[in-house]
Amino acid sequence: MAGARMFQVFGASFTAGHTAPRARVVIVEDARAIDAFRPRAEPIREMVSEGITNLTRTASVPEAWRTIVSTQDVVGIKVFSTPGANSGTRPAVVAAVVEGLLAAGVTPQHIVVWDRQLTDLRLAGYSDLAKRYGIRIAGSQQAGYDENAYYDMPLPGTLIWGDLEFGKKGASTGRKSFVSKLLTQEISKIINITPLLNHDLAGVTGNLYSLAMGSVDNTVRFEKEAEHLAQAVPEIYALTNLSDHVVLNIIDALICQYEGEERGLLHYSAVLNQLRFSRDPVALDLLSLKELDGQRRAANAPKVKPNPDLYDNAALLWLGVANTNQIDIEMLKIPVNEPRASSEFRYP
Repeated sequence: MAGARMFQVFGASFTAGHTAPRARVVIVEDARAIDAFRPRAEPIREMVSEGITNLTRTASVPEAWRTIVSTQDVVGIKVFSTPGANSGTRPAVVAAVVEGLLAAGVTPQHIVVWDRQLTDLRLAGYSDLAKRYGIRIAGSQQAGYDENAYYDMPLPGTLIWGDLEFGKKGASTGRKSFVSKLLTQEISKIINITPLLNHDLAGVTGNLYSLAMGSVDNTVRFEKEAEHLAQAVPEIYALTNLSDHVVLNIIDALICQYEGEERGLLHYSAVLNQLRFSRDPVALDLLSLKELDGQRRAANAPKVKPNPDLYDNAALLWLGVANTNQIDIEMLKIPVNEPRASSEFRYP
Protein backbone atom coordinates (compact mmCIF):
# COMPACT_ATOMS: atom_id res chain seq x y z
CA MET A 1 0.00 0.00 0.00
CA ALA A 2 1.58 3.29 -1.09
CA GLY A 3 2.21 5.71 1.74
CA ALA A 4 1.36 3.14 4.40
CA ARG A 5 3.40 2.41 7.50
CA MET A 6 4.03 -1.05 8.96
CA PHE A 7 4.22 -1.81 12.66
CA GLN A 8 5.06 -5.05 14.42
CA VAL A 9 3.76 -5.88 17.86
CA PHE A 10 4.53 -9.27 19.42
CA GLY A 11 4.99 -10.88 16.03
CA ALA A 12 1.85 -9.38 14.49
CA SER A 13 1.94 -6.80 11.70
CA PHE A 14 -0.35 -3.80 11.47
CA THR A 15 -0.58 -1.74 8.30
CA ALA A 16 -1.78 1.82 8.75
CA GLY A 17 -2.91 3.71 5.69
CA HIS A 18 -4.34 7.17 5.08
CA THR A 19 -7.98 6.37 5.86
CA ALA A 20 -9.65 5.04 8.96
CA PRO A 21 -13.12 3.70 9.68
CA ARG A 22 -15.66 5.85 11.45
CA ALA A 23 -16.36 5.36 15.14
CA ARG A 24 -19.82 5.31 16.65
CA VAL A 25 -20.36 6.53 20.21
CA VAL A 26 -23.64 6.41 22.14
CA ILE A 27 -23.89 8.82 25.08
CA VAL A 28 -26.72 8.36 27.57
CA GLU A 29 -27.50 11.14 30.03
CA ASP A 30 -29.88 11.09 32.97
CA ALA A 31 -29.97 13.99 35.43
CA ARG A 32 -31.12 11.60 38.18
CA ALA A 33 -28.02 9.39 38.03
CA ILE A 34 -25.95 11.26 40.62
CA ASP A 35 -27.24 12.78 43.85
CA ALA A 36 -24.71 14.59 46.04
CA PHE A 37 -21.87 12.72 44.27
CA ARG A 38 -23.54 9.38 45.01
CA PRO A 39 -24.72 7.08 42.19
CA ARG A 40 -28.38 6.04 42.10
CA ALA A 41 -28.99 2.47 41.03
CA GLU A 42 -32.23 2.61 39.06
CA PRO A 43 -31.36 5.52 36.75
CA ILE A 44 -27.96 3.94 36.08
CA ARG A 45 -29.62 0.61 35.28
CA GLU A 46 -31.85 2.40 32.76
CA MET A 47 -28.86 4.20 31.26
CA VAL A 48 -26.95 0.96 30.72
CA SER A 49 -30.03 -0.63 29.14
CA GLU A 50 -30.55 2.34 26.82
CA GLY A 51 -26.88 2.49 25.93
CA ILE A 52 -26.40 -1.17 25.07
CA THR A 53 -29.65 -1.54 23.11
CA ASN A 54 -28.99 1.60 21.07
CA LEU A 55 -25.36 0.71 20.41
CA THR A 56 -26.29 -2.76 19.19
CA ARG A 57 -29.57 -1.60 17.59
CA THR A 58 -31.55 -4.35 19.29
CA ALA A 59 -34.99 -4.41 20.87
CA SER A 60 -34.22 -5.92 24.29
CA VAL A 61 -31.47 -5.95 26.87
CA PRO A 62 -30.84 -9.73 26.75
CA GLU A 63 -30.69 -9.63 22.95
CA ALA A 64 -28.29 -6.70 23.07
CA TRP A 65 -25.85 -8.43 25.40
CA ARG A 66 -26.00 -11.63 23.36
CA THR A 67 -24.65 -9.67 20.38
CA ILE A 68 -21.65 -8.77 22.55
CA VAL A 69 -20.92 -12.08 24.32
CA SER A 70 -22.12 -15.67 24.27
CA THR A 71 -23.24 -17.77 27.21
CA GLN A 72 -20.09 -19.85 26.79
CA ASP A 73 -17.75 -16.89 27.25
CA VAL A 74 -15.91 -16.06 30.44
CA VAL A 75 -16.56 -12.33 30.57
CA GLY A 76 -13.95 -10.17 32.26
CA ILE A 77 -15.22 -6.73 33.29
CA LYS A 78 -12.09 -4.57 33.55
CA VAL A 79 -12.46 -1.69 35.99
CA PHE A 80 -10.13 0.97 37.32
CA SER A 81 -10.47 0.70 41.08
CA THR A 82 -7.35 2.39 42.48
CA PRO A 83 -9.04 5.75 43.32
CA GLY A 84 -11.89 4.00 45.13
CA ALA A 85 -15.63 3.84 44.54
CA ASN A 86 -16.16 7.62 44.22
CA SER A 87 -13.56 8.51 41.59
CA GLY A 88 -12.71 5.15 40.01
CA THR A 89 -15.11 2.93 38.07
CA ARG A 90 -18.31 3.06 40.12
CA PRO A 91 -19.72 -0.28 41.34
CA ALA A 92 -23.24 0.88 40.45
CA VAL A 93 -22.29 0.95 36.75
CA VAL A 94 -20.66 -2.46 36.95
CA ALA A 95 -23.73 -3.85 38.78
CA ALA A 96 -25.98 -2.72 35.93
CA VAL A 97 -23.70 -4.42 33.38
CA VAL A 98 -23.63 -7.62 35.45
CA GLU A 99 -27.43 -7.65 35.61
CA GLY A 100 -27.58 -7.31 31.83
CA LEU A 101 -25.16 -10.21 31.34
CA LEU A 102 -27.14 -12.38 33.74
CA ALA A 103 -30.35 -11.52 31.89
CA ALA A 104 -28.65 -12.63 28.66
CA GLY A 105 -27.95 -16.05 30.16
CA VAL A 106 -24.31 -15.66 31.18
CA THR A 107 -23.86 -17.61 34.41
CA PRO A 108 -22.37 -15.88 37.49
CA GLN A 109 -19.44 -18.31 37.36
CA HIS A 110 -18.56 -16.87 33.93
CA ILE A 111 -18.39 -13.24 35.08
CA VAL A 112 -15.17 -11.82 36.53
CA VAL A 113 -14.67 -8.23 37.66
CA TRP A 114 -10.95 -7.56 37.57
CA ASP A 115 -8.20 -5.01 37.94
CA ARG A 116 -4.49 -5.11 38.57
CA GLN A 117 -4.71 -5.46 42.35
CA LEU A 118 -7.25 -7.49 44.29
CA THR A 119 -6.80 -5.19 47.29
CA ASP A 120 -7.94 -2.16 45.28
CA LEU A 121 -11.05 -4.03 44.18
CA ARG A 122 -11.93 -4.90 47.75
CA LEU A 123 -11.37 -1.37 49.04
CA ALA A 124 -13.58 0.00 46.24
CA GLY A 125 -16.47 -2.25 47.31
CA TYR A 126 -16.33 -4.94 44.65
CA SER A 127 -16.24 -7.79 47.18
CA ASP A 128 -19.77 -6.83 48.21
CA LEU A 129 -20.86 -6.70 44.57
CA ALA A 130 -19.36 -10.15 43.95
CA LYS A 131 -21.26 -11.61 46.90
CA ARG A 132 -24.46 -9.96 45.78
CA TYR A 133 -24.43 -11.53 42.32
CA GLY A 134 -22.38 -14.66 42.96
CA ILE A 135 -19.66 -13.54 40.58
CA ARG A 136 -15.89 -13.39 41.06
CA ILE A 137 -13.32 -10.62 41.49
CA ALA A 138 -9.69 -11.10 40.51
CA GLY A 139 -6.39 -9.26 40.45
CA SER A 140 -4.30 -9.71 37.32
CA GLN A 141 -1.11 -9.67 39.39
CA GLN A 142 -2.42 -12.26 41.85
CA ALA A 143 -3.35 -14.53 38.93
CA GLY A 144 0.31 -14.64 37.89
CA TYR A 145 1.93 -13.94 34.54
CA ASP A 146 2.32 -16.09 31.43
CA GLU A 147 5.95 -16.44 30.33
CA ASN A 148 4.81 -17.23 26.78
CA ALA A 149 2.84 -13.99 26.26
CA TYR A 150 4.67 -10.70 26.57
CA TYR A 151 5.50 -7.25 25.25
CA ASP A 152 9.18 -6.73 24.51
CA MET A 153 10.68 -3.24 24.74
CA PRO A 154 14.37 -2.51 25.36
CA LEU A 155 13.68 0.08 28.03
CA PRO A 156 15.53 -0.53 31.31
CA GLY A 157 13.53 -0.44 34.49
CA THR A 158 13.52 -1.59 38.07
CA LEU A 159 11.56 -4.80 38.56
CA ILE A 160 9.37 -4.88 41.65
CA TRP A 161 7.91 -7.67 43.72
CA GLY A 162 5.14 -9.37 41.75
CA ASP A 163 6.85 -8.98 38.37
CA LEU A 164 7.57 -12.34 36.75
CA GLU A 165 11.31 -11.72 36.48
CA PHE A 166 11.74 -10.08 39.88
CA GLY A 167 14.93 -11.37 41.50
CA LYS A 168 16.32 -12.79 38.26
CA LYS A 169 19.50 -11.61 36.56
CA GLY A 170 20.69 -11.54 32.98
CA ALA A 171 21.27 -9.23 30.03
CA SER A 172 17.67 -9.53 28.81
CA THR A 173 16.01 -9.37 32.23
CA GLY A 174 13.52 -6.52 32.50
CA ARG A 175 12.95 -6.09 28.75
CA LYS A 176 9.62 -7.89 28.76
CA SER A 177 6.23 -7.15 30.26
CA PHE A 178 4.34 -10.42 30.65
CA VAL A 179 0.58 -10.78 30.21
CA SER A 180 -1.49 -11.97 33.15
CA LYS A 181 -2.69 -15.58 33.09
CA LEU A 182 -6.11 -14.14 33.80
CA LEU A 183 -6.20 -13.10 30.14
CA THR A 184 -4.26 -15.93 28.54
CA GLN A 185 -5.96 -18.80 30.39
CA GLU A 186 -9.34 -17.67 31.74
CA ILE A 187 -11.11 -14.65 30.24
CA SER A 188 -12.40 -14.90 26.67
CA LYS A 189 -14.21 -11.54 26.32
CA ILE A 190 -13.35 -8.18 27.88
CA ILE A 191 -15.74 -5.36 28.74
CA ASN A 192 -13.71 -2.29 29.64
CA ILE A 193 -15.35 0.20 32.05
CA THR A 194 -13.21 3.20 32.96
CA PRO A 195 -13.88 6.46 34.79
CA LEU A 196 -13.60 9.92 33.26
CA LEU A 197 -10.48 10.66 35.28
CA ASN A 198 -7.35 12.58 34.38
CA HIS A 199 -3.91 11.04 34.11
CA ASP A 200 -0.86 13.30 34.23
CA LEU A 201 1.06 11.51 31.46
CA ALA A 202 -1.59 9.64 29.46
CA GLY A 203 -4.09 12.49 29.62
CA VAL A 204 -6.94 10.27 30.75
CA THR A 205 -7.13 7.06 32.74
CA GLY A 206 -9.20 5.65 29.93
CA ASN A 207 -9.70 2.51 27.89
CA LEU A 208 -6.20 2.27 26.46
CA TYR A 209 -4.23 3.09 29.60
CA SER A 210 -6.40 1.14 32.04
CA LEU A 211 -6.40 -2.12 30.09
CA ALA A 212 -2.77 -1.99 28.97
CA MET A 213 -1.25 -1.13 32.34
CA GLY A 214 -3.61 -3.46 34.20
CA SER A 215 -2.84 -6.52 32.09
CA VAL A 216 0.95 -6.84 32.20
CA ASP A 217 3.79 -6.67 34.71
CA ASN A 218 6.95 -4.53 34.67
CA THR A 219 5.05 -1.30 33.96
CA VAL A 220 6.92 1.08 36.25
CA ARG A 221 9.44 1.73 33.46
CA PHE A 222 6.72 3.25 31.25
CA GLU A 223 5.27 5.61 33.86
CA LYS A 224 8.21 8.02 34.08
CA GLU A 225 8.11 9.66 30.65
CA ALA A 226 5.16 10.59 28.46
CA GLU A 227 6.95 9.41 25.32
CA HIS A 228 7.53 5.94 26.77
CA LEU A 229 3.89 5.67 27.78
CA ALA A 230 2.79 6.90 24.36
CA GLN A 231 4.62 4.00 22.73
CA ALA A 232 3.99 1.25 25.26
CA VAL A 233 0.27 1.69 25.96
CA PRO A 234 -0.99 1.29 22.36
CA GLU A 235 1.45 -1.52 21.59
CA ILE A 236 0.48 -3.46 24.72
CA TYR A 237 -3.22 -2.91 24.03
CA ALA A 238 -2.63 -4.27 20.52
CA LEU A 239 -1.39 -7.62 21.84
CA THR A 240 -3.73 -10.35 20.66
CA ASN A 241 -4.46 -11.44 24.24
CA LEU A 242 -5.91 -7.99 24.88
CA SER A 243 -7.31 -6.19 21.86
CA ASP A 244 -8.71 -9.29 20.15
CA HIS A 245 -10.92 -9.96 23.17
CA VAL A 246 -12.30 -6.47 23.86
CA VAL A 247 -15.96 -6.40 22.83
CA LEU A 248 -17.23 -3.22 24.51
CA ASN A 249 -15.92 -0.02 26.08
CA ILE A 250 -17.91 2.07 28.55
CA ILE A 251 -16.84 5.40 30.00
CA ASP A 252 -18.25 6.02 33.46
CA ALA A 253 -18.77 9.74 32.91
CA LEU A 254 -21.23 10.16 35.76
CA ILE A 255 -18.57 12.41 37.28
CA CYS A 256 -15.63 13.99 35.47
CA GLN A 257 -12.56 14.42 37.70
CA TYR A 258 -10.06 16.70 35.99
CA GLU A 259 -7.33 16.68 38.67
CA GLY A 260 -6.02 14.06 41.10
CA GLU A 261 -5.16 11.10 38.85
CA GLU A 262 -5.28 8.01 41.13
CA ARG A 263 -6.60 9.96 44.12
CA GLY A 264 -10.24 10.72 44.65
CA LEU A 265 -10.62 14.52 44.66
CA LEU A 266 -14.29 15.30 44.19
CA HIS A 267 -13.68 19.03 44.72
CA TYR A 268 -11.90 18.92 41.34
CA SER A 269 -14.86 17.23 39.68
CA ALA A 270 -17.96 18.05 37.68
CA VAL A 271 -21.15 15.98 37.58
CA LEU A 272 -22.03 14.99 34.01
CA ASN A 273 -24.58 12.21 34.65
CA GLN A 274 -23.41 10.39 31.52
CA LEU A 275 -22.40 6.92 30.39
CA ARG A 276 -20.61 6.58 27.04
CA PHE A 277 -20.64 3.38 24.96
CA SER A 278 -18.57 2.35 21.95
CA ARG A 279 -16.63 -0.50 20.42
CA ASP A 280 -13.88 2.03 19.67
CA PRO A 281 -11.60 2.64 22.68
CA VAL A 282 -9.60 5.42 21.04
CA ALA A 283 -12.62 7.52 20.08
CA LEU A 284 -13.95 7.35 23.63
CA ASP A 285 -10.59 8.33 25.10
CA LEU A 286 -10.31 11.23 22.66
CA LEU A 287 -13.72 12.54 23.72
CA SER A 288 -12.68 12.16 27.36
CA LEU A 289 -9.56 14.27 26.74
CA LYS A 290 -11.70 17.02 25.23
CA GLU A 291 -14.13 16.85 28.16
CA LEU A 292 -11.32 17.08 30.70
CA ASP A 293 -9.84 20.08 28.92
CA GLY A 294 -13.22 21.82 28.83
CA GLN A 295 -13.86 21.21 32.52
CA ARG A 296 -10.41 22.56 33.44
CA ARG A 297 -11.05 25.73 31.46
CA ALA A 298 -14.48 26.16 33.04
CA ALA A 299 -12.93 25.83 36.52
CA ASN A 300 -9.90 28.01 35.67
CA ALA A 301 -7.72 25.06 36.63
CA PRO A 302 -4.09 24.82 35.46
CA LYS A 303 -3.65 23.62 31.90
CA VAL A 304 -2.24 20.16 31.31
CA LYS A 305 0.14 19.37 28.47
CA PRO A 306 -1.63 16.81 26.26
CA ASN A 307 -0.07 13.56 25.07
CA PRO A 308 -1.53 13.24 21.55
CA ASP A 309 1.18 10.79 20.46
CA LEU A 310 -0.38 8.02 22.55
CA TYR A 311 -3.70 8.28 20.73
CA ASP A 312 -2.15 8.92 17.32
CA ASN A 313 -0.05 5.79 17.79
CA ALA A 314 -3.17 3.85 18.72
CA ALA A 315 -4.87 4.99 15.54
CA LEU A 316 -1.81 4.00 13.49
CA LEU A 317 -2.14 0.51 14.97
CA TRP A 318 -5.79 0.49 13.88
CA LEU A 319 -7.06 0.31 17.43
CA GLY A 320 -9.57 3.05 16.75
CA VAL A 321 -10.21 6.58 15.54
CA ALA A 322 -8.19 9.54 16.86
CA ASN A 323 -9.93 12.23 14.83
CA THR A 324 -13.11 13.86 16.08
CA ASN A 325 -14.26 14.35 12.49
CA GLN A 326 -14.51 10.57 12.19
CA ILE A 327 -16.64 10.07 15.32
CA ASP A 328 -20.43 9.80 15.03
CA ILE A 329 -22.05 10.68 18.36
CA GLU A 330 -25.61 9.71 19.29
CA MET A 331 -26.83 11.62 22.34
CA LEU A 332 -29.71 10.12 24.34
CA LYS A 333 -31.19 12.11 27.19
CA ILE A 334 -33.54 10.18 29.44
CA PRO A 335 -36.41 12.55 30.34
CA VAL A 336 -37.22 13.19 33.96
CA ASN A 337 -41.01 12.80 33.92
CA GLU A 338 -41.78 12.69 37.59
CA PRO A 339 -39.97 12.47 40.94
CA ARG A 340 -38.98 8.94 41.95
CA ALA A 341 -38.14 7.37 45.23
CA SER A 342 -34.46 7.54 46.08
CA SER A 343 -32.50 4.60 44.74
CA GLU A 344 -29.01 5.49 45.88
CA PHE A 345 -26.74 2.58 45.11
CA ARG A 346 -25.99 0.58 48.25
CA TYR A 347 -25.18 -3.05 48.82
CA PRO A 348 -27.65 -5.15 50.81
